[in-house]
Amino acid sequence: MTSPVSTLYGHIDNSLFERCKAICLLVCDVDGIFSDGRIYLGNAGEELKAFHTRDGYGVKALMNIGVEVAVITGRKSRIVEDRMRALGIRHIIQGEENKGFALQNLMTELELTSEQVAAMGDDMPDLSMFELCALSISVPDGHPFVKQQADYITQCSGGFGAVREVCDLLLQAQDKLTISHGSSI
Repeated sequence: MTSPVSTLYGHIDNSLFERCKAICLLVCDVDGIFSDGRIYLGNAGEELKAFHTRDGYGVKALMNIGVEVAVITGRKSRIVEDRMRALGIRHIIQGEENKGFALQNLMTELELTSEQVAAMGDDMPDLSMFELCALSISVPDGHPFVKQQADYITQCSGGFGAVREVCDLLLQAQDKLTISHGSSI
């Protein structure tokens, strides 16, 4: 048995850490991953979500080393479009109930194999993405069955730095985790 690898968020299995080295695409659900999963609706019908700035910094750091980031979500929301565009994410797929189909199309477009893809999700619709990737990730407050299917459960909850945790893990595995200042989130 190989020794565990020490990360910023704790120890992980060496074989999992090795899989992180090949990741070229991180695809994320939005509700429950980038946000805490709650949807706030105002009296005028406006929808509000909260996004963590640390997640934004992690996404930018990951994209700066050439790892693509994408979102695939079953809901459509202008606020998601605006936030993801502000982060520089080019692959924003909204209103897609068959997330596996959307991910397969994206993998074909980007010419990526399963070994190069990681997916983050917290609920049943995300399982079809898990089936297509080398690394499936959920959050501590994810659905119990989804967590059972995941290769890695973050220490941070969705909307509270879970995406940043995964970005840091991928950066560390790819030997690109550095401390830099001045990047806008």
